[in-house]
Amino acid sequence: MTGNTRTNELIKWLIILADFVVLNIVLFAFIEWHPGFERWIPYRIRIFILLSNLALLISEYYNPPLIHERMVSVSDILQRLFRLSLVQAGVAIVVMKLLDIDFASGTIQLLMGLVFFLCEAVARYVERKIIKSYRQAGRNTRYVTFVGSDSELLNIYHRLYDEAAKGYLIYGYYADEEMKNVPEDVKLERLGTLQEFLKGIEQAERPADLKVGDEIYVSVSRTERETVRRISRFCDRHVVRFYFVPVSVESLGIDLKREMLDDIEVYTTYENPLANPVNKLIKRTFDIVMSVVALLVTLPFLPIIWIIIKIQSPGPLLFKQERTGVDGKSFNMLKFRSMHVNADADRLQATKDDPRKYPFGNFMRKANVDELPQFLNVLKGDMSIVGPRPHMLAHTQQYSELIDKYMVRHFVKPGVTGWAQVTGFRGETKELWQMEGRVKRDIWYIEHWSIWLDIRIMWMTVKSMVVHDKNAY
Repeated sequence: MTGNTRTNELIKWLIILADFVVLNIVLFAFIEWHPGFERWIPYRIRIFILLSNLALLISEYYNPPLIHERMVSVSDILQRLFRLSLVQAGVAIVVMKLLDIDFASGTIQLLMGLVFFLCEAVARYVERKIIKSYRQAGRNTRYVTFVGSDSELLNIYHRLYDEAAKGYLIYGYYADEEMKNVPEDVKLERLGTLQEFLKGIEQAERPADLKVGDEIYVSVSRTERETVRRISRFCDRHVVRFYFVPVSVESLGIDLKREMLDDIEVYTTYENPLANPVNKLIKRTFDIVMSVVALLVTLPFLPIIWIIIKIQSPGPLLFKQERTGVDGKSFNMLKFRSMHVNADADRLQATKDDPRKYPFGNFMRKANVDELPQFLNVLKGDMSIVGPRPHMLAHTQQYSELIDKYMVRHFVKPGVTGWAQVTGFRGETKELWQMEGRVKRDIWYIEHWSIWLDIRIMWMTVKSMVVHDKNAY
């Protein structure tokens, strides 16, 4: 076991230990302040604490923490954390019922589970910050070696190196020629030739100057099969992670997903988790519940919004516009009217200093208040809370001719908010690359959908309503 692997294991066990600390803080807080525990004798309290900790031990076994892993997303961490909390509460209830112990009710246990989840979410945030600082200081580092000089390795470099929390240090690359078009800020050293590397890994005693990391990324032509096999065998013998990266000239330029057609392996261009009926039901249920909540919260403010709009800009309260929806079908999207009535509404995007906007309308756009009526579209089924933002029909026609994969974003329902909007691609698209970036993120969302990703995007959207988004106008 390598040094950084042992450190990772230590971090994992420290996180598990912290989970037990958090649980017991929650337990003691409930025992101290919840009225349901007032008449309990000390013996019953001790048994209750013991069983609750036993339940967490079982839950940790099946749901170990992910936060110490290098390539893990926030949604993965939250999903694992939710399962940890749910299983802990469920096991505690079941064990007490099986032992016929009349302790806290299931309602109290579930409430404690919810509080435990929220406290754990804060703890994970703090732990992630600590791990990031620890790795930024050069500790718990995982070393990487590249083999080849293809430009695809530059993409791998940025994926591994740009996020300090991943804790990667790249030695350099072995290749017969220098890597081309390396940016000045990329410190990627050529360590030697490919033959020097192959000779070094096959010697009984590895040369002192041969730099082999914990992971090796190989990007050579598929015709060099023997070279790939030799490196792969070396990695197997020395417990080094092996990755093969197709060179750019052999890449098809499309994302392929592996599927099984009976016992035949085939590949498809796009994977859509929402094609699964269960996932579709989960998302639809979530949309309905959250839309009803949002509309109930909005209802008391509706008269105020209507009065201000009428004072500042005569015309209807709501703005209706045809947008492109799922499967390319059009629908009428609703918004609070944030502009004066004008003839260019279905043709021109809003700009930063657009003269069509009135003061309160400008505020609504910056704070996302104008989007609230779209929850009616969600209830109707034309939209989802999270998904690719629907575009005007004119823009759909324009960009579908300019961007190859543009129409792929219509495989799912459009959203009130989306992954592109919370990752810097909100607002006016002055140049083609901006729309290409938006489409790329929309497709990524479709392929990686989970209910946890939707919750994360909603949270990022709420934050943008408090912290002003410079692209919101």
